[in-house]
Amino acid sequence: MKPGIHPGYGPVVFKDAATGDAFLTRSTATSDKTIEWSDGNTYPLIVVDVSAASHPFWTGARRIIDTAGQVEKFRRRYGTRTPGGDR
Repeated sequence: MKPGIHPGYGPVVFKDAATGDAFLTRSTATSDKTIEWSDGNTYPLIVVDVSAASHPFWTGARRIIDTAGQVEKFRRRYGTRTPGGDR
């Protein structure tokens, strides 16, 4: 690899905002937030809205995640439709 053009690759903790689950991995992502991990070291912390711990596909639970009002915006624009097609 050509030196000086690639981002740093190091340990980072990703934390699910919905469940609080966290995991330590390596990534090029960076953050000003930090967390002290169980090994006593401090790592950059990236908070994510969805991970395998909260994603409906992996949990089997159906849930609407609406962090920016997008669901309500959609419902205002298109109305609330039932599975049969009625409004």
